Amino acid sequence: MSIEEEPQAYPQPEEILKETHPHQSKLDPKPKRKHFFSPLDSSYADAVHRDADNVEYTPAEEKAVKRKIDNTVLPLVVCSGNAHVIPAFNENYGITNNNKWTLALSIFYLFLVLNILGTVFPVITYAKGYAALLVLRAHGYWGAGYYAGMIYYLSFWYKGMHELAMRISLCMTGTLPGAIGIEAIPTLIMAVMILLFLPSFPFSATFLSPRERSIAQARLNRDHKPQSHGGMAGWEGFKAVIADPSAWMFMLIYASFNVGVATISYFLPTLIKNLGFSSINAQGLTVAPYVAGWFMVFFQAWDSDRTKDRGWHIMGSCAISFIGYIILATSVQKSVGAAYFALFLVVGGNYSLFPLVMSWAANTFSPTSKRGVGTAFIVSISNCVSIASPQIYFDPEDEYRKGHAISAGCLLVSFTAAFILRTRLSILNKRNEKQRAILASEGKEKSEAHDYVEIWDNDPRYVFMT
Repeated sequence: MSIEEEPQAYPQPEEILKETHPHQSKLDPKPKRKHFFSPLDSSYADAVHRDADNVEYTPAEEKAVKRKIDNTVLPLVVCSGNAHVIPAFNENYGITNNNKWTLALSIFYLFLVLNILGTVFPVITYAKGYAALLVLRAHGYWGAGYYAGMIYYLSFWYKGMHELAMRISLCMTGTLPGAIGIEAIPTLIMAVMILLFLPSFPFSATFLSPRERSIAQARLNRDHKPQSHGGMAGWEGFKAVIADPSAWMFMLIYASFNVGVATISYFLPTLIKNLGFSSINAQGLTVAPYVAGWFMVFFQAWDSDRTKDRGWHIMGSCAISFIGYIILATSVQKSVGAAYFALFLVVGGNYSLFPLVMSWAANTFSPTSKRGVGTAFIVSISNCVSIASPQIYFDPEDEYRKGHAISAGCLLVSFTAAFILRTRLSILNKRNEKQRAILASEGKEKSEAHDYVEIWDNDPRYVFMT
């Protein structure tokens, strides 16, 4: 006599969800807002953080989640004036000498420090006269917060030590738009698309499943624990940044190399034209240094993430740009080929510093509110230097050799500051390691289990990237 086996009961999808994501299963599938500009419900962030604390996943799952984030976030971020050598441009705006152009650039950076870039460039097309140009350049300050804000935003999606620099290099560096010339109307279109479609945080990302949201958050929690809600207030974050010597070192590094960035991006066509090329050909010849520079930016960021190093890579980029400026200062009147080659070194070296320095700063500051204030502090204070930067090119009769020498000196300052900062952070890591060993031997080491609070950068458990 056979005994019939009872049919096996398989768990339903809802039961699986409750088992693997118990905290998210208690909430609606999609976060709701009272209106479009209302803040996100913090209960969803708490639920994802709690599920992320216990989620287990394979390297293949993590890779798949990271690929989905790359395919959704990066295209929106990536897609977000060199005309002054053209006689018609100069005639329209009354730019009769080099001093007028450097003044226009200084006014642009003056208002950049105060913090609708896209709206300015279409209007430039229809404006006329030097006064109109000065007014329009002043309106460029509306774009000042974009760079620091986007770095802060990307830190919610990518690991600071070996993912962030390469993503910043893809999204934020000026070599790509310098090569293809994205401005004006496309900028306005992308602003609307970002507002409507750019996901805010992993916990509210509707393109991820509940398990994928847990994995996305767990990746970061086990790296630097970013928090979208709560924690240190903005004013407290500002005071913490001001009191941190590392913030001032980052500002010195950024401000020094930014002298070259703030000038080469606008004077590149002029420098090429002075090598003996026509205005139109000079415009075309700016593309090659930007294309080569983009590859160097990407390689430096990729290798920096791969090796988990920032300091030596920053010093390397400073050295490359320094050599380029030295060649320009000594050989611009002797060899057209050497001078043009030097521009490749200058563009690649200068622009590769952006993602390296800012991803390093993002990893150095914690908690999240200090990270956000810190990146804004570095960019804003450094742009004060950019106000005067265009004025270093005051010697057109001498092929701007003095300006190149000044830029080379600034790169040397950046190199030295990066070396000092790397040494300081290495010493702090060794001190923290000793304190962790003492706490562990005394049984007093803080447990990270069910701890949803970020580790601050003054905590012995914090590990600085060097």
